[in-house]
Amino acid sequence: MSFAIGVGIYKRFITRERLGLLRSRRRIVEALRGVDIAVDRGRLLSLVGPNGAGKTTLVRIFATLLVPDRGEVYIGGYDVVKDAHRVRRIIGLMLYPDKGFFGRLSGLENLVYYGMLYGFSRREARRRALELIELVGLWEARDRPYEEYSAGMKARLGLAKALINNPEFLLLDEPTVGIDPVGARKIREVIKSLKNEGRAVLLTSHNLYEVEELSDEVAVIVDGRIIARGTPIELKSRLGFRPVAVVKAICNGEERIFIRDSAGGRELGILIREVLDEGCEVVEARVHEPPLEEVLVKTLGGA
Repeated sequence: MSFAIGVGIYKRFITRERLGLLRSRRRIVEALRGVDIAVDRGRLLSLVGPNGAGKTTLVRIFATLLVPDRGEVYIGGYDVVKDAHRVRRIIGLMLYPDKGFFGRLSGLENLVYYGMLYGFSRREARRRALELIELVGLWEARDRPYEEYSAGMKARLGLAKALINNPEFLLLDEPTVGIDPVGARKIREVIKSLKNEGRAVLLTSHNLYEVEELSDEVAVIVDGRIIARGTPIELKSRLGFRPVAVVKAICNGEERIFIRDSAGGRELGILIREVLDEGCEVVEARVHEPPLEEVLVKTLGGA
């Protein structure tokens, strides 16, 4: 059975749309329209889609920060509405942007504070904070004020805060947005290790390279509905994108490119032999795997 489950989730917001200096009208935004979703232990599910598709709304419902209008959501067997206090004990949340830190406190002091909010003694909170500071690669900066941290360091501290209670389910909303490549790589490494430890992870990201690297499954959400779901390879195949074998060769003094649909190295080997049989000299041979970004951009189009 899945560790985190959502069935038939609906959520709408009522806003005011200004029509002029003194006039406005009520506007209803259907953020989620019948979303079904499940995340297993030791698995990472990524939510991808355009801005305003409903990704963050869904994360906030799982995090008990929003109440669904309809539908049921359970984490570890607990209802996120009726048992919200129990759910909060077993989840870790990293939202973008994270505004839950105190600028004049050090990174370590901030984590100790959050540990004590979870009921740890000061000694236990400090021990846990030091473990996490080392895990996310902030050991040298542990005593520096948070306000002096770079964007990448702040993101890593945000991940450490999400782990302070040793959660079974992680909710990560854009964990690497706007940070440097080194910091992003460190965060991805930590996320992989957490998944391998058996935690369930729900991730949102616009970085589709990151999604493809980390995800066991990907759910594509548009206008509050999940329109496709599967492994990155399954999504590519379902949407008509397949690997191709590509061979670059010199034939009679001219450069030629040979391409064939491929499911792996076998077709590439066959194509190479055929090119050599034509008397050509092979210069380069590879299997081209279309990136998930290319697939989804072409599929979603203007969205």
